[in-house]
Amino acid sequence: MWKLRCSSPGDRASVPGQDISSLNGHAGRHIWEHNSAHLSPEDIAVIDRLRENFELNRHTQKHSSDALMRLQYDSLRDARGRAIKTAPPPRCAYDPTSGTADSPVSRDIVKQALRAGIDFYQGLQDDDGHWPGDYGGPMFLMPGLIIALCVMGKLDHVLSEAHKVEIRRYLRNHQNEDGGFGLHIEGHSTMFGTVLSYVAMRLLGMSPNTSNLVDRENSLVDALSWIRARGGAVNVPSWGKFYLCLLGVYEWDGLNPVPPECWLLPYTFNPLHPGRFWCHCRMVYLPMSYLYGMRATAQSTEITELLKKELYIDDYDCIDWNTTRNSCAEEDLYYPHPWIQDLIWSGLSKVELSLLKTSAGMWLRGIACKLAMEHIHYEDENTRYIDIGPVNKVLNMLCCWFEDPFGCANRKHMQRLHDYLWLAEDGMKMQGYNGSQLWDCAFAVQAITASGLATEYTDCLIAAHRYLDVSQVQADCPGELTRWHRHISKGAWPFSTRDHGWPISDCSSEGLKAALELEGLGTALAGPPIPIDRLEDCVNVVLSYQNMETGGWATYENTRSFPWVEIMNPAETFGDIMIDYSYVECSSASLQALSKFRTRYPTSPHKDRIEKALTAGRNFLLSIQRADGSWYGSWAICFTYGTWFGIKGLLATGSTYETCSSLRKAVRFLLSKQMACGGWGESYLSSQKKKYIQLEGNEPHVVNTAWAMLALVASGQAKYDPAPLHRAARALMRMQCGNGDWPQQSIMGVFNRNCMITYANYRNIFPLWALGDYATLVLGVK
Repeated sequence: MWKLRCSSPGDRASVPGQDISSLNGHAGRHIWEHNSAHLSPEDIAVIDRLRENFELNRHTQKHSSDALMRLQYDSLRDARGRAIKTAPPPRCAYDPTSGTADSPVSRDIVKQALRAGIDFYQGLQDDDGHWPGDYGGPMFLMPGLIIALCVMGKLDHVLSEAHKVEIRRYLRNHQNEDGGFGLHIEGHSTMFGTVLSYVAMRLLGMSPNTSNLVDRENSLVDALSWIRARGGAVNVPSWGKFYLCLLGVYEWDGLNPVPPECWLLPYTFNPLHPGRFWCHCRMVYLPMSYLYGMRATAQSTEITELLKKELYIDDYDCIDWNTTRNSCAEEDLYYPHPWIQDLIWSGLSKVELSLLKTSAGMWLRGIACKLAMEHIHYEDENTRYIDIGPVNKVLNMLCCWFEDPFGCANRKHMQRLHDYLWLAEDGMKMQGYNGSQLWDCAFAVQAITASGLATEYTDCLIAAHRYLDVSQVQADCPGELTRWHRHISKGAWPFSTRDHGWPISDCSSEGLKAALELEGLGTALAGPPIPIDRLEDCVNVVLSYQNMETGGWATYENTRSFPWVEIMNPAETFGDIMIDYSYVECSSASLQALSKFRTRYPTSPHKDRIEKALTAGRNFLLSIQRADGSWYGSWAICFTYGTWFGIKGLLATGSTYETCSSLRKAVRFLLSKQMACGGWGESYLSSQKKKYIQLEGNEPHVVNTAWAMLALVASGQAKYDPAPLHRAARALMRMQCGNGDWPQQSIMGVFNRNCMITYANYRNIFPLWALGDYATLVLGVK
């Protein structure tokens, strides 16, 4: 069995691989270890039931409840002083049997629901102050890791048999009824998800011809049938083609060029220089360019020879690979290549072929690959070998292995792989980051302080404050930042851990807001405040993120190129990946943080810059509001999320319901989507199709309901018509579980328009925050 182990600051004993560097004693790091010694037979029986229940219902409830982590922390409640002391109120206490649901809920009843919710959620907090949680969802991440480890010959070295069992469980559990696998756990079957999942299962020892029912051979048979019915793996999109090339079961001639020479081009006046791309895009295509330039390919093995026969309709040696470069299954084609892009790739491939036949071309290729490796090593060292995300983590590791199979970089990379692995009742998955620790912690602080019950939860808030404190980035990356295409980072907060370290505008802003909330409570309730000079550093970095052209904020950096560059997006499965766009969420979070800081510190040296930023940022929000009053949310589902941020951003810059027609329009939009039960329920399809789509079955979603309620309470809705808020509060309380938890429903996170991702802690944070605001701002609970 398994145990989640978190590393508290200074706790070296809990860190596998003693040479892994850390800036703060590995605060926030959590890894799963196989260890059955701490489990009783009763515990094992409970875990087995959780797994069986997920498997039985996997086609209707595709999202795990993160039950294994929660079970572990539940068992420690009494010993940690985090026992659940309050039960949620009975339904009869807030749902009237007579009268109307439009009436206010009793203040004491809301307090009871809040205490029950915080009692439960504080028990999931780790000792170092962060809240662990599942951040999985995409289905292509784990197969990429397995392929890389096979290429390196390290699969058995990194993954034990216990790991493999859980990974196989995860893959089988998320196979769709038609035999295919989606881009993410709730998505329709795609060639990308199905081919990579099939390959991963084969590399993990499963066989379509086995009689071993434990490995349920039908999973492979059904997946292979799905692939072959759609023309075979020649129709996998470009990222899938790339992974297959690495494994040696697809030919490099069938891949559109990823030339490392692009990094040699001049940066100035060149909108297509890779350094101008969105950091997640360039940090994936950087190692891809090295591996492509080296034609890095695994040695042929028995399994790769079998895959060549299984994955294709035609005989492998007879395939015309040049004709397959732009082949892509219809199910995967979210972003079709414009014709001009295909023309450019075709011309580039011919030029490359000619150049590489010359000594000058080979010399240039060597210089380019060397430069690419310099950038890869810089990224590795500055993230303590975590890297910005799981795709470039795996590809960077492969680059280091091909450069020097015995180098120390390989050892450091492998020791950090476990940072990305997460276990739940559905099996072991690879997360979309090394966690969402800082992000969740900052939101949780704001939710608990909003409840008005901070005096009852000082231990929880002091621990959260410690995590905020030790997670702030306190220095820029070394060297000349422009050479490495890096933004300043001193004073920022990252999404996960300080060791990861990439600064982000909205994470910095939410971290600053949380720090100011805790500072306002005083040292007795929240611990020592973060020094003012460090808060000023954060304000400086948030201000630096603002795009002067639009007035909005992007994610990790300023926008460095133009939207038309998107026509060169080579990834058929993702949208808007080429540049770092300005977003409503990042802009609103930044505006809220700057406004809050200005109120607390009106004489700050940054006050003039803040005033200008607020004006420009407000204009940006108004410029991107949709005609129906909503904002499109790019990082969660979708219009309820974006409109919550849009409303809060307008309020932070001086809007009121009475004076701002845009605010009133946004309120009307949210009210128009409220369901008869009082809640909201939005499907992930809203993100893909860019229009509001209700969840199937018209079921309310606890997270959507909380976001809409937060926006409406903040807008002053209670002054004009509080009935929708009373109905929403009842909907949230109705969905609360008997232990104070809320249920895990459909997936709520998204990136690049088309791929969904898990935020396991949202189901606890946002209903607490919404009920807290309802209690304090609508009912007046003190």
